[in-house]
Amino acid sequence: MNKQDYVKWFRDTTPYIKSQRGKTIVLMLPGAAIAHDNFLNIVSDINLLSSLGVRLVLVHGARPQIESRFAAAGLDSQIHKGKRVTDQQSMGLVCQSVGEVRNQIEAAFFSRHLNAPKGAEYVQVVGGNLVTAMPTGVIGGVDLQYTGKVRRLATDAIETMLDNRQLVLISPLGYSPTGETFNLSYAELATRVAIDLKADKLIAFCSEDGAYNAKGELYRELTLLECQATLGHDGDLNDHRLALEACYRACEQGVARAHVLNYGDDGALLKEIFTRDGAGTMVYRDSYELIRRARISDVGGILDLIRPLEKQGILVRRSRERLEMEVEHFTVMEKDGAIIACAALYPFNSAGSGELACVVTSPEYQGGGRAAKLLKHIERQAKKLGFEQLFTLTTQTAHWFIEQGFEAANVAILPDEKQSFYNYQRNSKVFVKKIDK
Repeated sequence: MNKQDYVKWFRDTTPYIKSQRGKTIVLMLPGAAIAHDNFLNIVSDINLLSSLGVRLVLVHGARPQIESRFAAAGLDSQIHKGKRVTDQQSMGLVCQSVGEVRNQIEAAFFSRHLNAPKGAEYVQVVGGNLVTAMPTGVIGGVDLQYTGKVRRLATDAIETMLDNRQLVLISPLGYSPTGETFNLSYAELATRVAIDLKADKLIAFCSEDGAYNAKGELYRELTLLECQATLGHDGDLNDHRLALEACYRACEQGVARAHVLNYGDDGALLKEIFTRDGAGTMVYRDSYELIRRARISDVGGILDLIRPLEKQGILVRRSRERLEMEVEHFTVMEKDGAIIACAALYPFNSAGSGELACVVTSPEYQGGGRAAKLLKHIERQAKKLGFEQLFTLTTQTAHWFIEQGFEAANVAILPDEKQSFYNYQRNSKVFVKKIDK
């Protein structure tokens, strides 16, 4: 590039630089990117974005580093339904690996500062115990133990750090109120961070340039429907799919734009943000939601929600005929004509209580508080019916119900007609919540 080309390029980037100032961007970086030769260039580009006034949160992974440490210890990784089974010994190795990667990231940013021209702005990397987690639980009869999922984020603390022009670094570990540490999916964590912060963008790095059509041509833009179709064609659980799924889910839940970029492409981050053509694939779409009582025409949509969980053994199977008879007990959340969440309230009038059942949110919309909104709606129904309490049975979501104010209880508290059908082989846990008068 000669001097005149450089001047033209710099002038052309000016509108993009101005439009990004003050925006919040969540960066999702897999562990493989940190081990790549281009990593220090990515760090330099992140430094540049920060110096231009962009608010940045970096969520990193550590899968290859964890696998390497497992191999050195002579341990095999047990993967079940796409998730690692993390026992106590494995959790120690996971923490060591994540800590090593975090130190590497912090050192890289510090070295960029030391090697920068005199007077260059120093980007301070900060973090903390920002993620409250809970166990994933039992899936298909397998207890994932210390493999967890996000319960909540300390969004106020993160916002304060961003307001101080600090780079927030979040590692894929979460902590429970009882002092346990959980191994988290960095992709799920990054998606949740973007949603809860109401970020302007999620940028997900992977080993490919973006999403491709059947001819191998790169998509520059994808609507959510197009993105969903593209995901349907790729069943492999790789970093490319994780990145595309994260973009899809983030945009479905309120993030305006999401991008898939290749961590091996030098300058991809800057090209995607500051040039007209970009460097990867952008996903986008806006939408609206409505909570209402279910109708007979909603049965198909409800079945689409609950069938996957029935196959996994999380829910007891319901036939279409039974669901048609019970649809009056259901409340649904509708979005653009599609049923994206549901919950049911079964009355036990003789016991003055109701059973909360079938609390399901479509995977694409999880993490946005929709289940909690449905629960509030169900509680209002229970109060109108004069119920004194709600009870529920669950195998995998105990921590979520506790968070919503439920307390663990014995099978003996169930109404007699419910006790007679209790399945001791499923060994479901019982939780109860009093209804405010």
